[in-house]
Amino acid sequence: MHQGEDLGRWVQAQRLGWDRLTTVQQWMCEQVLGIEPASEDEKPPPRRTQADKWALNLAAARQFYEREGHLRVPRKHVERIVVGDGNREDQEERELRLGAWVAKQRSRAATLSPERVEQLSKIGMRWS
Repeated sequence: MHQGEDLGRWVQAQRLGWDRLTTVQQWMCEQVLGIEPASEDEKPPPRRTQADKWALNLAAARQFYEREGHLRVPRKHVERIVVGDGNREDQEERELRLGAWVAKQRSRAATLSPERVEQLSKIGMRWS
């Protein structure tokens, strides 16, 4: 802390936001302050969009349907799903609160897009 400013936090913000700095700012950070851009390992994973979250939960619902033959998911059910491309190193196992998600979609049926309603209906969604 210096004059009420958290310098460590500021340095971290510059390193993580390196691509948003101007060329002059990058030069100043490197040459004057000795600050270098963050490596790929240090950067946080990109945030998932709502569309990404929907696709992930839909994949979990499909997995549940294929295994169980229905989509009557208990409210507290957690579904484990493997996400990532075919490369084993890029895959990760996620736990999704599928029961709560299915109930939420059911309660939002009137506001869901026709495409999403159709996707869920194809895998046995009960709408009432």
